[in-house]
Amino acid sequence: MSSNHRNPFHINHPVFKELDKQVNRRDFLFKSAFGLGVLATGSLLAGCGKDHNKGSLIGFDPQQKLLNTLPHFIPKAKRVVYLCMSGGPSQFETFDYKPELARYFGQDLPESIRNGQRLTGMSANQSQLPVAPSSFRFNRHGKSSTWISELLPYTAEVADELCIIKSMHSEAINHDPALTFFQTGNQLPGRPSMGSWISYGLGSENKNLPSFIVLVSKDAPRDQPLYARLWGNGFLPSEHQGVQFRSGKDPVLYLNNPDGYEGADRREMLDYLNKINELQNETIGDPEINARMAQYEMAFRMQTSVPEVMDISDEPNEVFDLYGEASKDPGTYAANCILARKLLERDVKFVQLYHQGWDHHGSLPENMKSQCKVIDQPTAAFIKDLKRRGLLEDTLVIWGGEFGRTVYSQGILTSDNYGRDHHPRCFSMWMAGAGVKAGFSYGETDDFSYNIVKDPVHVHDFQATLLHLMGINHEELVFKFQGRRYRLTDVHGSVVHDILA
Repeated sequence: MSSNHRNPFHINHPVFKELDKQVNRRDFLFKSAFGLGVLATGSLLAGCGKDHNKGSLIGFDPQQKLLNTLPHFIPKAKRVVYLCMSGGPSQFETFDYKPELARYFGQDLPESIRNGQRLTGMSANQSQLPVAPSSFRFNRHGKSSTWISELLPYTAEVADELCIIKSMHSEAINHDPALTFFQTGNQLPGRPSMGSWISYGLGSENKNLPSFIVLVSKDAPRDQPLYARLWGNGFLPSEHQGVQFRSGKDPVLYLNNPDGYEGADRREMLDYLNKINELQNETIGDPEINARMAQYEMAFRMQTSVPEVMDISDEPNEVFDLYGEASKDPGTYAANCILARKLLERDVKFVQLYHQGWDHHGSLPENMKSQCKVIDQPTAAFIKDLKRRGLLEDTLVIWGGEFGRTVYSQGILTSDNYGRDHHPRCFSMWMAGAGVKAGFSYGETDDFSYNIVKDPVHVHDFQATLLHLMGINHEELVFKFQGRRYRLTDVHGSVVHDILA
């Protein structure tokens, strides 16, 4: 044995080389300053029922400690499906019934209601803000007597499964920052998305599929763009980014072998590539190298698992009848709902389904009819399908957009034609399934659905509640990046306990 191995305090000892790679100067000074105090604290914590000492060689790593103790408590939900209606569906034509508006038809929005609140540039120059009551009827449905628009007859059939929040609110008044805020907890791009945070905190129960999968409807108007950063990992390790599954020949980009290559030696190639990456990791100690290796391995396994899960042709006719005729066409919203159910059955942790086309500044009645017709039957079928398969009891389903719409018409108002501008101060969305009250409506808005009068729910509150249902304390799911500890809810958010079952 060499003298270096006999003397553990020699500067060239492997332990010191490992520390040199993994600990930068700031971390070294910080941790060594606490020295014996950290060791003493570790010994005191040793009997607390959790393993608090799986950290680095000097002091313990808070992020590693977090991962060793998640979930923080027994979760109500094991998986999440987020049906994101990109563009901002109008609450007036869906779930927030305002019968008193009929007597204000065409009148200018009272200043006492607007109270100087800012408008977008699209309607700020209007000389008048004429009140536009919904041209659609509402009826009560289910044992819960929930008010739901006639545009959503199938959704009305599952009214007793829904927990409708009518008092959502946000600060962002334009699409990109508003949608980014909902997905990442910040209006500026670059933060990890909700699915990435959950993947980072809870990992995956299916080693052959990503824990965070994204689906985008092909049968939706492209009125507002979607960006891959909405399901990005931000500063989290890259294996936690969302993976988009597409319809067609290549469901996952660059996953299939090139033409003319059968892939017989793929396993051998990956083994050699891993050896090269391991050598690089020993030299540099960059955790992203390990993430890259994990992604290569996942891609290898997905070559078998993805074709199988993407094939819905073997679904019985009864399933297609339930979801509607469009469900037979891969890539449609209806087909993606079936695919989402298949992914849940394989324990994918977070499925995000985006459906664009809800930005109705004009011709709203006509556009809402067509949009609701596309999503209504498949959404209700999805709830029914999960329930009959025993999945709804531990799956959280979310439906909603990034903000709501204004009570006043943008542009010319007639009895059967109007448009609505963006309105972040109050809007509706719903949750169903694991851990939330069924057949329940929460929050109230004024007669103009312009301001919240009871039980406001901020975007950060919604995010904190979602994490809570997954067994995560939103204040403890943190990641240190560039000297600061970040979390999905930033420094805000409270769990909405009143909607929990």
